[in-house]
Amino acid sequence: MDRRPGLSVRLKLTLSYAGLLMLAGFMVLAVVWVLLLRYGPEGAVTTPEGIDPGRMMVNGDLLTALRLMVGVMLPTASIVMAFLLVFGLLGGWVLAGRMLAPLDQITRAVRQTTDASLSRRIRLPGRKDEFRELADAFDGMLEQLEAHVTEQQRFAANASHELRTPLAISQTLIEVARAGPADQDELIDRLHTVNTRAIDLTEGLLLLNRSDRRLFTTEPVDLSLLAEEAAETLLPLAEERKVALDVTGEPARTVGSAALLLRMVTNLVQNAIVHNLPEHGTVTVNTAAHDDGVVVRVENTGPPVPSALLPTLLEPFQRGTDRARTETYAGVGLGLAIVNSIVRAHDGTLDLIARPAGGLIVTIRLPPA
Repeated sequence: MDRRPGLSVRLKLTLSYAGLLMLAGFMVLAVVWVLLLRYGPEGAVTTPEGIDPGRMMVNGDLLTALRLMVGVMLPTASIVMAFLLVFGLLGGWVLAGRMLAPLDQITRAVRQTTDASLSRRIRLPGRKDEFRELADAFDGMLEQLEAHVTEQQRFAANASHELRTPLAISQTLIEVARAGPADQDELIDRLHTVNTRAIDLTEGLLLLNRSDRRLFTTEPVDLSLLAEEAAETLLPLAEERKVALDVTGEPARTVGSAALLLRMVTNLVQNAIVHNLPEHGTVTVNTAAHDDGVVVRVENTGPPVPSALLPTLLEPFQRGTDRARTETYAGVGLGLAIVNSIVRAHDGTLDLIARPAGGLIVTIRLPPA
């Protein structure tokens, strides 16, 4: 929430207690002033013993006069100090309670927040101070937690659905084989395909969890070498789909997990090959090094991608087209999600740009070594 500048809680408490003490001091001075006016030389009053303290001060017997004044003022001063003590405690208690009331509101909101009610917000009104900043920070944390929990729930539901599909297909094929004679070779091939898809999906989920939790060791890595290795591995797939694959650039050294970064580049190149034109498509991989980091840029031709679809491509189980599942390559919908997770785990950034002529430009920036 945008707030106007205001006094801090420390300053408010300081001013409140200082004002209370000043009020108490004025009361003490007033009482002393009244006593001095009553028992001083101009307002001399004879004590019960018949001694005039004011006249004694005039005559020079100061010590005796002071003793008499203390004897007269001490009971009254004690009563006044006791009153000031009670007044200070009660006043301080009330003022502190008013100042700390926002903290009680924050505490109640924290206690009422559970997994089922992450949508609750404090939204503490008033000008900016320490308590309002704390409330705003807590609201921001709740917002992030709610988004994270929602994302995890959606991911779990999608993962369950994706895993259920190959298992259901396998169960159907087994029942067909039990029901009667069938082409065993065809059944075995189909079971192998379905089982491979289930394994790929499971490995993708494990890799996604591993990168999200940063469970890896780091070492110096040259992204240009990883790009060449990924291109060499995927060259048969590119030739099969009649896609020209080109790798250019300069050494781009960073620090991270070599296995995860290789998977990142491989997924990018694989997606660029699969989501391409039916014939005469191109994929260009370029690496570069700058003062502020290293860059991997993968550009491919292909069908036009709507701009509104770009943010969803980084979510798990989201596919730009259905062709990846209906043709020879059966994607599991985790390619760019894994790439995005690996980039975040390495403190990098990922940008997606739709080419006007069709296809995508994916740019990854990572910290330099």
